[in-house]
Amino acid sequence: MTIETGRPADCSGRPEKECAVYDLLERLDIPFTRADHPAAFTMEECKAVSQALHTPICKNLFLCNRQKTAFYLLLLPASKPFRTKEITARLSFAGEEQLASLLHLTPGSATIFGLQYDTENRVQLVVDRDLLDEAYFGCHPCINTSTIRLKTSDVFDRLTHALHHDYTLVTLKGE
Repeated sequence: MTIETGRPADCSGRPEKECAVYDLLERLDIPFTRADHPAAFTMEECKAVSQALHTPICKNLFLCNRQKTAFYLLLLPASKPFRTKEITARLSFAGEEQLASLLHLTPGSATIFGLQYDTENRVQLVVDRDLLDEAYFGCHPCINTSTIRLKTSDVFDRLTHALHHDYTLVTLKGE
């Protein structure tokens, strides 16, 4: 695992959507630390990255209603279990097709940065209140072979505004 400050010196060979995240953060003047690592598809695989970055990694769940007409990106602490009944019994995980078409992401790489592709605001951002208590926020830059660490205040005060996505705060118990 390699840890560096800011974007890679050379983005060639990296997906365009990953480099677009670095471009966005530079435009917003939001500093970040980056860890490059083997692909991480589960929160268990993210534990080593979390420890290396000294940052909790955010769990990102892409959900939809039964009719697949309303979509939600739920952000919550990695350690907190998600129970659909805490929000509504009518939500389920959205499919790969919707994840790709709305956020340009693949399974295992869901992230708040996918909202830069949701220009029609079809995806509602929902955030567990406990995330705001953390000083730092860790997530993938649209690809699960890198993880970035940002100040939580930069994410929820500046980034969400730049992405034109307000967020709804929820308090999940994980029970």
